[in-house]
Amino acid sequence: MYEQDTIAAIATPPGEGSVAIVRISGVDAEKIATRVFTRSQGRSGKLKSHTLYHGTIHDPDSNGILDQVLVTIMRQPRSYTGEDVVEVHCHGGAFVSRQILGLILAQGARQAEAGEFTKRAFLNGKLDLAQAEAVLDLIRARTVKGVELALNQASGALSKHVGELREELIDILVQVEAAIDFPDEDIELLQRPLLAEKIDRLTEKIKAISETYEWGRLFREGAKVCICGRPNVGKSSLLNALLGEARVIVTSIPGTTRDVIEESINLDGLPVVIWDTAGIRESRDQVERLGVEMSHEYILRADVAMFVLDGSEGPTPEDFELLRLVDGKKRLIVINKIDLGRGFSLEELKAQDAEAEAVLVSAKTGAGIESLKSDLRKLLLNYQAEPEVAVTNVRHRSELMRSAEALTQAAAAIESGLPPELVAVSLNEAREALEEIIGIVANDNILERIFMNFCIGK
Repeated sequence: MYEQDTIAAIATPPGEGSVAIVRISGVDAEKIATRVFTRSQGRSGKLKSHTLYHGTIHDPDSNGILDQVLVTIMRQPRSYTGEDVVEVHCHGGAFVSRQILGLILAQGARQAEAGEFTKRAFLNGKLDLAQAEAVLDLIRARTVKGVELALNQASGALSKHVGELREELIDILVQVEAAIDFPDEDIELLQRPLLAEKIDRLTEKIKAISETYEWGRLFREGAKVCICGRPNVGKSSLLNALLGEARVIVTSIPGTTRDVIEESINLDGLPVVIWDTAGIRESRDQVERLGVEMSHEYILRADVAMFVLDGSEGPTPEDFELLRLVDGKKRLIVINKIDLGRGFSLEELKAQDAEAEAVLVSAKTGAGIESLKSDLRKLLLNYQAEPEVAVTNVRHRSELMRSAEALTQAAAAIESGLPPELVAVSLNEAREALEEIIGIVANDNILERIFMNFCIGK
């Protein structure tokens, strides 16, 4: 467990606003609040739980008033942390909220650490670990779809699925442990081939959920797309067209873009960061050479390389040479400037790159831009339909993969005729990996890594 003390923090972002919230949680939360809060119009009596009260915050030593506020108490266990929680809703000035927090700390509360309120909610059984991590995803979500995925996980969808996998695993483990505990009953692992088949089926289920990670990661973290190509093919114009505004300077002079320009768009709920890079070519200009080097670096970092060609003049030897830079990456070829007439042959492109997928657009007129967005989204998501439950957290994927690997070892041990004790070792490792996802098994190092990423006050 943890030290049964009382913590406090400002729960709203820093800066000026209409309202700020100072949150207190712990055994002395109500006592501290009673010491510094006076109800309006001289009213007294014990505060009702989950009710807002108007009054003032005052310093009990000097009796000076700090602010007019609204105060609510949420008594355990019907609170976020599972402890008594008090919230002081004060005016949103940074100075006022800090003064109130300082007063509360002077009454015996301790400054909360990052994520400590949510950590206490987990330790008190209000949330499992996967749900607690979803709280952070919800705070950081940048699109409606990101919010939806985080809420789905916070409501326990992933935890329920992992729990069902764990129960299935425990059923298998019971059979193996029965063979260990009752060797004279001729259980013999209840027919090894059937048991190995059960383990294989469970392994496939775990692999299937772990394989949704890339899909979920893109919604959680956002996808990265690099616009690349030789100079003057319309890369910056294409970025402006995707953004729907003139964000980047566009001229007919090759090499105008020297640095990497970063912007964000929303592709039907999928957050995407787009990098407009310098045109790739040999140059004696030192600044342009540095820009070209950065282009290479950003191509490597991107989830998808959007390779732009000039559709009015057709592919050049330089285009085909540059296309080789994105071999092995997800790529989408954008044939731009179709408003100037077609000097481009798709057949010629296919002859050089049979797997090339091309979209015809005009960054100047906007023709084909919506199709480009649609194709880009499909390519980023690998043309997958939305899974029923998605893994968005690398820790969860790692534990799922560890569980699947341990199950594979257990199946191999069964098929090799090894003793049930060795089979049980692998099955227990697989079980522990699943339990670490939802926090049935959780060590302090894991908890510290998770909650240190939260803001103070959450």
